Amino acid sequence: MKHDHYDVIVVGGGHAGVEAAAIAARMGAKVALVTMKLSTIGAMSCNPAIGGLGKGHLVREVDALDGLMGRVADAAGIQFRLLNRRKGPAVQGPRLQADRVIFRDRMQAELRSVNDLDLVEGEVADLIEEGGRITGVILGEGQKLSAHSVILTTGTFLRGVLHFGGETRPGGRMGDNASTRLADRMDSFGLTMGRLKTGTPARLDGKTIDWERLESQPGDEDPVMLSFLNTAPEARQIACGITHTNAQAHDIIRENLSRSAMYSGNISGTGPRYCPSIEDKVVRFADKESHQVFLEPEGLTTDTVYPNGISTSLPVEVQNDFIRSMKGLKQVRIEQPGYAIEYDYVDPRALTRNLELRDVPGLYLAGQINGTTGYEEAAAQGCVAGRAAAAAALGFEAPEFSRSTSYIGVMVDDLITRGVTEPYRMFTSRAEFRLSLRADNADQRLTSQGREIGCVGDERWQAFSEKMERLEAGRIMLSQSKYPVSALIGVGANLNPERPAKTGLEALSLPEVDFSVLAELDPSLQEIDPRVGEQIKREAIYSAYLDRQERDAQTIAKDESRRLPHDLDYGTIPGLSSELRFKLERHRPASVGEAARIEGMTAAGLLLLINTSRRIAA
Repeated sequence: MKHDHYDVIVVGGGHAGVEAAAIAARMGAKVALVTMKLSTIGAMSCNPAIGGLGKGHLVREVDALDGLMGRVADAAGIQFRLLNRRKGPAVQGPRLQADRVIFRDRMQAELRSVNDLDLVEGEVADLIEEGGRITGVILGEGQKLSAHSVILTTGTFLRGVLHFGGETRPGGRMGDNASTRLADRMDSFGLTMGRLKTGTPARLDGKTIDWERLESQPGDEDPVMLSFLNTAPEARQIACGITHTNAQAHDIIRENLSRSAMYSGNISGTGPRYCPSIEDKVVRFADKESHQVFLEPEGLTTDTVYPNGISTSLPVEVQNDFIRSMKGLKQVRIEQPGYAIEYDYVDPRALTRNLELRDVPGLYLAGQINGTTGYEEAAAQGCVAGRAAAAAALGFEAPEFSRSTSYIGVMVDDLITRGVTEPYRMFTSRAEFRLSLRADNADQRLTSQGREIGCVGDERWQAFSEKMERLEAGRIMLSQSKYPVSALIGVGANLNPERPAKTGLEALSLPEVDFSVLAELDPSLQEIDPRVGEQIKREAIYSAYLDRQERDAQTIAKDESRRLPHDLDYGTIPGLSSELRFKLERHRPASVGEAARIEGMTAAGLLLLINTSRRIAA
């Protein structure tokens, strides 16, 4: 250990912790990351995958801030897939399957290369409080480390309990102890806390799977990276297998529901509704005869396979029976049984927008301790807390993340205003301005801001600046090029033949016209990087919508404080959906800002409320 005083101390070496520590150190703060085991920093505790719908957007935003997750995941990626490829760019989600060992080792190497960041092995048993402010931590053996701010990223470790059927044991995850002393300390602050639950499936020995009987799922032929700095995979690529549960498996599960920790009454915490256990699936979807299971190899140097889709807390012998009933798994050997884990979380409504506890200055929370689930949500929160804590220590204020400019802002706003009733997971549907909050333009939205506060390094800034120069040059060329309507009709565009010629930018806004088509019609465009052309195509698709969306966002931001009468009759507002009328009547928001935080509220609904309020005030 190099020091006993730091600007920022980060507790926990999971995905929230590593991003919090790294971003704070990049900004110039002196940082210590304290974790129970240095060897598990960056470990992927559950599934060996990063990204997906909504989640991929968060990873791109972390990457745009020069975070670690995207480029580490790319280095470890053994299968890349762009989800929703057939839909519009706004709802496409890059996802990859990672080699666990490569991911962990590369993450640790990245952290060791960060200046002013010390890695400290030890358990944080207590917090130091002076003058009503948290000023450091006390390690298990009594050593004190002082700091301007402390960030807790304890994941599932606060009073964590593992459940295997009727058996329970304390633990933060398989093989690691729970954090009980720190949990007791959190109790002393009088915070509203609760219990949540998550789960994981059994790990299987791939040598005992009959792969020949299974459908194979390869990755994309043109892989999309998670980091803006990368263009191609580093690791060898693999395929996954696909199998399904069946009637026999469902019968076995039903017959043993009383032995599941979730159904025996042993667990009081709420599990993730969007990632249910196989017991939940069988009960909630009783009419469904089978559920798809993806058999995902965990790496290139291991035979361990992750069966995505059958998370469970049933006894080991029952897991063995229902898994072996599935196609291709008749002789499979379980290497590690599935289990559920229950843990403490803090009601995130106690947090500021920088994820600092309002009533406990100097103490920031990030990750599952705030009621979220998922690597990506945790990493994004780490960026929020890390840069805010570093800015506070260095004497300036970091800008807050906004719902209108980032998925990170959507998540933070959801957490601190609505709280959670189940583990929070990001979806594109949560973002009102998702047409402009695309995964492909996260750097255009956030990298300049990150550079201004010091968290974006020279290498990324140079790459981003060069990209922006290429984009601007491409836009100029396309705006100056002209295409007769007859030529565009000839390549499939649905246009009136009597319309005037269109510029390249106008032509790209047509769904039938891709950049490659224009480059064939005008060979001079071939000097534009095809990736730049594809990006301009994405912008063109949404250009008309984005202009309107930007005006709407500005109007809503400007009128957030506008008051709404308590006796407002929402039934008289034309254009307001019956669902929103019901929710508004029930919540009776005092302002437009409060209305915006009602679950399911839309930008169109807010604009109707703003216009109604203006008429009333006139």
